[in-house]
Amino acid sequence: MADTNTVKYNAPALDKGLDILEYLSKERVPLTQAEIAQGINRTPSEIYRMLVCLEQRGYIVRGHNAGKYRLSLKMYSLSHSHTPFDELKRVAHYPMQMLSENTRQSCHLSIMNNDQLLVISQMRSPSAVSLSIEVGTHFPLTKTTSGMTLLSMLNKKERTSILSRDVFYKTWEKEKKQTFLEEVEAIKERGYRTADSQLTSGITDIAIPIGKNSEVPAVLAVSVFTSTLHEELNMETIIENLKQTQEDINKLIGV
Repeated sequence: MADTNTVKYNAPALDKGLDILEYLSKERVPLTQAEIAQGINRTPSEIYRMLVCLEQRGYIVRGHNAGKYRLSLKMYSLSHSHTPFDELKRVAHYPMQMLSENTRQSCHLSIMNNDQLLVISQMRSPSAVSLSIEVGTHFPLTKTTSGMTLLSMLNKKERTSILSRDVFYKTWEKEKKQTFLEEVEAIKERGYRTADSQLTSGITDIAIPIGKNSEVPAVLAVSVFTSTLHEELNMETIIENLKQTQEDINKLIGV
């Protein structure tokens, strides 16, 4: 049987260029040609032409004195060019603001990135005390309400593929895996999920899918102090507000 993981098409020059960029990004300090070569298991002569090319294209910069290379801001600029995520964040801003004002709670918008949950936008609560989720933070899909909600938006083949790489899921017993998959299917049927946070005690998460079958599937969530759900807040009210916000954002992105 053929190895399905075998690379069918090789691009040695591209591999060397990406190795250089990734290594400089990981090290975060200027490095000489020899240091870069050692770090990516190449000889200095092997990477010389690639360094020249990357410098000419503006991806790396070489210091005038020590001749050490560092990343320029070009990749940062490219990564922050207009993308579907930018549009999603833009159109979701006002609905999220209204959700925050109506529930008096912070809310956050997340997508999937490298098999993890990535928070891409947050709207802070107008209240003096509230929870805050840092934009740019990654969380495990299998350990978060938003992550499980995202998984519920995928077909079974996509879901199985992602879970096969999840560090937590791979260690679970068969029964725990089955219970997890059943809950993901239940979210799909119910249309949202509420659960105590597995990462932070005393927190309840409520999440709802955004943009199902769109180019940018996402999840909108509200995280609240569990105690306030019994004293000040009403779960049904939060869910109704989330559903209204879901409808508003979906209309704006054409779903």
